[in-house]
Amino acid sequence: MIRRDGRPLIAVVGSLDPTRTYEPVLRGDPAEARAACGELGEALARSGCDLVLFSSKPDYAEALVAAGYVAASSAEKPGRIVAKPPQRQQFTLSLPAETHVEVETVRDTSPEWEIAFYRTILQDVDGVILVGGGRSTLVTGVVTIAQRIPVLPVSVFGGGAERVWIQLDRGGDQEPDDIALLGAPWGATSATKLVDYLRRQITRRADERAAAEQAARRRARSASTGRAVAAVALIAALTAIPLADGAGNATFGSLTLLLFAPMLAAVAGAVIWDSFNTDQHWALAAVRGLGAGVVTVLLYVASQLLANPTLLDVLDVRRLLFFVIPLGFVAGLTFDLVYHKLRSAPDLPGTDLTVLTSPGSGEKAG
Repeated sequence: MIRRDGRPLIAVVGSLDPTRTYEPVLRGDPAEARAACGELGEALARSGCDLVLFSSKPDYAEALVAAGYVAASSAEKPGRIVAKPPQRQQFTLSLPAETHVEVETVRDTSPEWEIAFYRTILQDVDGVILVGGGRSTLVTGVVTIAQRIPVLPVSVFGGGAERVWIQLDRGGDQEPDDIALLGAPWGATSATKLVDYLRRQITRRADERAAAEQAARRRARSASTGRAVAAVALIAALTAIPLADGAGNATFGSLTLLLFAPMLAAVAGAVIWDSFNTDQHWALAAVRGLGAGVVTVLLYVASQLLANPTLLDVLDVRRLLFFVIPLGFVAGLTFDLVYHKLRSAPDLPGTDLTVLTSPGSGEKAG
């Protein structure tokens, strides 16, 4: 189904069949309800919307809304109706001889109307109007609310649309004024106000999707940058091995390679670990990795100096780099994991952390 730029696809769902039993029951004057559907169709045509219909039965809201939609379409504002009947279901829409509405029939591959119906609702339409109806109308409304599809339940005439309005009040994110509008008695301007409400909801959802897509693109760019930083840091750390001298007295250059190469490896490890997270912040991960690398390499060198005080007199930096670079990488890779484990660990029984961390906690209790 092809969308036209700036013209949202609006599905109409519901029925006003006087021979059926509805729960809750249909309310109000049946003639007023049928006329209201025509007014909704006129307002949709003036608002520049396209219709999606699933049935052409005269007691269904689709046909009633379509009649008003066709009557209000003009050469200046032509309309478009997309029919989505199941594979073997007949669809015959009565149109005047001269009409400014294009009717496009797109038959679904499934013979079951439920599959064709809900697949179109979930995948194709931009908004849904509910009038009267029974269980199918109720289920459609619940699905649209759950999937954050803009929905307009005309509650004043009862039926499944009224129950959807109640659910929208309980679980939706509409403003109180919008809920009051959806539940107000029908008047001369109701159709225009309701269609304007639906267009606002469609615009808001479109803005939310655009913001989400933009945020996703930012996250993708940030993730790509993080992977590039990790690769550069790791390559720079490994480049220190061929640049290092053999055994000899420690110099500024040899100590710089010994200290900074594992730090770069730790940065690479931390950023690589961060790339597996849903919420990625490679810059923060790089800082944490740098800190882990500093602590790790200094502790290692300090331990070696304690064991061998003359280490700096005959320092084999190249040999040490083969050990400290992987050590720094592992330190950066596992720092976040260890940190989160420590934060999520349960307190020891009987331990009062407020006492341990409060000023004067080192003093003996009286």
